[in-house]
Parts: sequence; structure tokens; C-alpha cells
Amino acid sequence: MDYNLGRFGDVRLDRTAAGFLARMVARSTVCVRRLGVSRGGVLRYGRFLASPRVTVEKIIASWAETTRVAAAGRHVLAIQDTTEVTFKTVAARRRGLGLVKKGNVRGVLAHSMIAVDAASGACLGAVTGEVWTRAGRVTKPHRDRRLGERESARWLRCAEQAKPILQGAAMITVVADRESDIYAEWARLPEPGFHLLTRASVDRKLATGGDLFAAARNFPLSGTAPLALPRRSPTSPARTASVALRFGQVIIRRPRHENDRTLPKTVCLRLVEVREINAPKGVEPIHWRLLTTHAVTSADDAWRLISWYKARWTIEQVHRVMKSQGLDLEQSQITSADRLLKLTATAVKAATITTQLVQERDGRDGLPATAAFTKPEIQTLTALGPTLEGKTQRQQNPHPPNSLAWAAWIMARLGGWHCYGKPPGPITIRRGLEEFSAINRGWHLRTHTPSHKDVRIP
Repeated sequence: MDYNLGRFGDVRLDRTAAGFLARMVARSTVCVRRLGVSRGGVLRYGRFLASPRVTVEKIIASWAETTRVAAAGRHVLAIQDTTEVTFKTVAARRRGLGLVKKGNVRGVLAHSMIAVDAASGACLGAVTGEVWTRAGRVTKPHRDRRLGERESARWLRCAEQAKPILQGAAMITVVADRESDIYAEWARLPEPGFHLLTRASVDRKLATGGDLFAAARNFPLSGTAPLALPRRSPTSPARTASVALRFGQVIIRRPRHENDRTLPKTVCLRLVEVREINAPKGVEPIHWRLLTTHAVTSADDAWRLISWYKARWTIEQVHRVMKSQGLDLEQSQITSADRLLKLTATAVKAATITTQLVQERDGRDGLPATAAFTKPEIQTLTALGPTLEGKTQRQQNPHPPNSLAWAAWIMARLGGWHCYGKPPGPITIRRGLEEFSAINRGWHLRTHTPSHKDVRIP
């Protein structure tokens, strides 16, 4: 988790890119004025985003430089999802942005994939993705367009791109929600050691007769169990649901309207269904139908797949950190779509780093502080840490010095955490990072040793 943001063929650009990302993480903002501090800094970062050498593709390519190393030898959940970033516009100032959502809302779409350790749930970093804005409305009917002409093809492209990036992993399972339930994906992507786990969206026809959803209802009950659900939003708090489990094998048929007739006529998959029993009044009950290429021969296998699907929460957290709960990307006043696309690609990596920092607050993956902080920043942390400790055992930093968990504890204290109650969340960590940025700058000005040098782009 370093601060590399791409290789642009110019050492000065590379160093400015690293400083740009480092400040974005430390200050928890995408506001170029706040990141640049001085007029010179603001102009420097503005020129960086405007440079034709700096492209969205190069920034995205940088996401995986440390992820591929962290993934080696692990079973990796390659979790992908799309988020819409809306920006305020008026008729006279569209900023070159296309339409998102319904109505006349304009913005950028960011599709990202992150790597998560299947055993521990630790976020290993960003893998790949796409960032774009729509050129206009598509009038050609969806079924008349080939897959490559559809936005949904991104699910297949990113999964294919993940194969060489994560080739050192012991196993890869691509995890996605319902929008990724595309027949071509089931037919083309699976390989030995490369699996898919997707929530079913389409009630597909089966080769054996009947429909997919009816087959799930007819599988024998394999048991019931409590299922812990994380907090998804202020209106969807964490809770525990009692769910019933069913699973079995299905053979899905190629859709009759599928344009690509080279795809096999059938694909054999496993289907796992969890349905909530006696959901609380006013709460939408859990009902997941999960399709996978993994073998499922027992209830234990099925519950394991459910736990992997639950890890999708991690990428939702990354997207929340990008927006109002963290970097506040939607408030950017940058005036052109080209620069906003680059800013969004940078924000994905910054949000992933912040998410890793939040996750490591309990030290479960044993990462060093250098995974997120520079050596001068660690000097500041070393001096600052003891001043935040209290007299009781609960108010002492319990983590090894110079570990990422040790640094996360300091960020939490700076963000207002009092060492009691629930663990600090991303908003607390964000506040702490912002406070630390100001302290670090003052500390190094005091000692006349700048924390880093930005180089001016001519």
C-alpha cells in the first residue's frame, strides 16, 4: 500500500502523483485547494490533472502494484462493483459530464475491483477497474446490442484483467452482485483455480426443465442458522437474521436471445439459497440466490460461500469512503470531465488505503505502518502517540510500535475515539487523518525537516 499513482514517463510527474495521493489519504479530501496548501501547490496539482501524460488508464494500472504482491499464495476474493458519483451541474455548466441515474443527473461511473483475503477478510488492495462518463443516451435496444457494446461488459473485462494481476494467488473467486449475472460470464471466465460467485438476477431456464428460482425452492432444507449482517447505511443498521439454507446443482441454458451463438448451450453451476425466517416488521427479509462454479457438497461448503459473498460489504465501504463518508468526491468543483475522471480514479485508490487502515485497527493482518505512512510521518506518530495515551489500561495503545494497527489507534484517538465502546469506524479514522495531516506539517516545519518534497511540473 504505497503512494505510487502510475508511471507517466517523467520522474517529476511520478513524484507529484505520489504526493497527490499521499495528501489525499492524509487529509481525507479531494479538494485540490486543500491538498495543495499554497498557491504553488494548487497550481502544481492542477497541472498534474491537466497533463495529457496522466491518463485514467495509467492511474488504474497503478492500483495493483502492491496488491499483486499481497495476494501471493492466498485465496483471494476479487470483489467488483460499480458506483455512481454525481456532480452538481447547471445547464450552462455541464463540465462535459454525461447522465447517470434517472432524470437529468450528471456524473461519473466508477467500476472497481478489490482483493480481499478469503480467510481473514482483510482488504489487500485495489486490483483493476474502469472510470467513465456517458457520451449520451443509448437508443438501440439492449438485446440488439452485442455484449461488447454494452456497459455490462465491464464485469467480464475486469475479471479477465484480474487473471494476470492475481496469478500468484493460490485461488481466485470473483464475487459480484446481481448486475454481474451474465450468461457469457459463466460460459467464458471460469478456469482451474479461477471461480465465480454471483447473486442470481435472472430466473433462467434449466436444461432439465423448469426455472432456476423454482429449483431453489425445491432443494431440501439443509439447516437454519443466525447470519450476522453488517451495517449498510443509517437506515439499515447491523443485525442478525435467522436464515434457512438450501443448495444443489443446476444446469442453466443459454438464453434464446443471446447474440453470441458460439457460447455453449448449457453451463453447470451450483446454486445456494438463503432465505430469512421471521424477519422483523418493517425490515426487508434477506433472500439470496447465489450461483457459483465452486463445488458445493455439504452445508459447510454452502455457509462458506455465504461468508465470502458477505465480504462484498468491503467494496461498498470503499465506495462510501470515496463519497460523503470520506473524501467527499461529489463536492469537487473541478471544471472538466477529463480531470474529474482522473480525480475519481485517484480517489478509488485513496479510499482503498483508508479502508485498509480502518480494517487493521485490530492488527489482524500484522501490516507495518509503512504500508500507509511515510518514514517522516512515522517519526511524527512516534512522538505524538504517547501524548494520546491515558492512565488506564484501556487508554494505552495495545499494538506493536510501527505497526499499521498502532498507527490506526493514533488516528482513532485524534478522530475523537475514547477507547471505550464500539471500535472506531471510517468517519472517526477520516477525522483523525485530517487532524494528523495538520500536526505532521507543523511538526516537520518545527524541526526544519519537510515530510516530503513536491517537485514543480514545468
